[in-house]
Formats: sequence, C-alpha cells, structure tokens
Amino acid sequence: MPPRNHRELVRAVLRDPIHWLAFAIPAGLSPVAPGTVGSLWGIPLAMAVVGLPLAVQLAIGAIGFAIGIAICGVSSRRLGVHDHGGIVWDEVIGCYLALLPAAGEPLWLAAGFGLFRLFDIVKPRPIRDLDHRLHGGLGIMLDDVVAALYAALSLVVVQRLSALV
Repeated sequence: MPPRNHRELVRAVLRDPIHWLAFAIPAGLSPVAPGTVGSLWGIPLAMAVVGLPLAVQLAIGAIGFAIGIAICGVSSRRLGVHDHGGIVWDEVIGCYLALLPAAGEPLWLAAGFGLFRLFDIVKPRPIRDLDHRLHGGLGIMLDDVVAALYAALSLVVVQRLSALV
C-alpha cells in the first residue's frame, strides 16, 4: 500500500536502505521539487571525475545506471508506486551524465544542469514514450539517461557555437 502522506513516506524511506539510495537521502524527501534537488547531487559527482579519462567517466555512469535499475525498481515496488517522485537516483545519474561535457567549468555546469532539467521535465520524444511504455527500474532510469543525452549534446553544441563568437 503506497504511503498516504509525507510523514508515512519519510517513515517508510528511513526504514529501508534501498529507499535511502533510490531517494538519494535526503534529496528525494524534499517536499518541493525532489527531482531538481536530486539532480543537484549530479554536480559534485561530475566535478569529482574531472580529469579522468572519458571512458572511466562513462563507466561510472554505466555502473550508476545499472545500480539504479535495481534499486529504483525495488524501491518502486516496495512503495507500491511506479516512479514515485521521491525516487531521484535516476536524476542523480542523468544529471551526472549531462554534465560530463562541462568539464567542471561553473558556467557550463549551470548550463548543463538547466538543460538536463528542461529535457527531464518537458520530455520530448522519445523520452515521453520511454517514460510511459517502460516500467520497473529500467523505465525509471532510461528516460533520464535519454534526457541526459539530449542535454549533453545540446551543451556541446552551445559550447562549440560560443567558441566561434
């Protein structure tokens, strides 16, 4: 049975270590914009890997994605709600991936963060289709990874265009 109110949700989440990860404690328990708060965790993660080879950075994202499929799927089932708004591991990993082209530069981190949130919220095709058709952990994770891809590609285009000016 899904939690009926925020107090029940907090109690359920704090009792289960799987929820701790899926909710990126405390981000997913934010009563306002938990997805945005969760996405903020992607910034220090992306900054921590600056200077590492791109293959290593992407491998970290792939590991986070694989872990996310498992923990988000389990958390969703235990809560009885598919892709509960407090499950933000997908936003953490999505934002991390979107910020890799920023290479730790504050302006590009801010731009990448904004682009990721835009694509994650607006969900242009095929993101919206993935969000509606796939269920479980894969469905929770995949739409955010595609939003991250859109954001990262957009960020690279903006970076290239700004270099021409």
